[in-house]
Amino acid sequence: MKNASQIDDWNGATGARWVDNQERLDRILAPYGDAALDAAAARAGEAVLDIGCGAGGTTLALAESVQPGGRVVGIDISEPLIVRARERAAAVGLPIDFRLEDASRAPLPAAAFDLLFSRFGVMFFDAPSAAFRHMRTALKPGGRLAFICWRSAAENDWAKLPIAALRGIVPIPDSDPNTPGPYAFGNRARLEGILAEAGFTDIAIQPFDAPLIYGVGASRKAALDDALDYMMQIGPVPRLLADKPEDMRAKAIAAVREALASRLGEAGVVIDGAAWVVTGRNP
Repeated sequence: MKNASQIDDWNGATGARWVDNQERLDRILAPYGDAALDAAAARAGEAVLDIGCGAGGTTLALAESVQPGGRVVGIDISEPLIVRARERAAAVGLPIDFRLEDASRAPLPAAAFDLLFSRFGVMFFDAPSAAFRHMRTALKPGGRLAFICWRSAAENDWAKLPIAALRGIVPIPDSDPNTPGPYAFGNRARLEGILAEAGFTDIAIQPFDAPLIYGVGASRKAALDDALDYMMQIGPVPRLLADKPEDMRAKAIAAVREALASRLGEAGVVIDGAAWVVTGRNP
């Protein structure tokens, strides 16, 4: 089955951790979500598909933007995240249709949406050109595409800082930057080629950089503790430390804490982030 490993992961430990950290993630990723929403410019009366909607933070914002008269569908492969998204929509009374499906292969109504949108939800497809081609069929003629995705691991402190700290303590496996995962669209030329092959036109790919405030607290120690707790749950560290012996884990955690301390300032623990804001159009 296409995307099988991603589906298993997001319905297992990764999905559970993202649910547990939903409020934290929404705070940390807010500048990136806002940049994507600004690029999307959803308007009243429009129909929007939020791809990889997760716990529904951007879906809720889109639903407000398209009122009156608009509608939003959120689609994600993670049941834990879809459950949380439905709870959040019900709490504020927004009639959003959340679907537990893989957007790359789910039956989508033809020419039904004005906008395809995503905040960090489109980098995980096994066959990205085919996935975007399939999703484009759901766009009306002239409909818009807008999403944000990470650039390369080398440009993102949240990726390279813990890897550098753990090198020599735990095995660091080689990785192909083009495999499905957070950095799959780091190469601008590759990303543009994928979208062009899928049939999109007027493709624009703009860099967007913003700080990620990983740790906050009433004191510097509290902010550092908060950042370490977050990094132990979200990102590459949980995978690298899975099933490792306790002495190795203790040494690794100390190294990560020291690395985070180097980013501790008045605002908390601030990590550099680097993304692409991507727009396109259906002919």
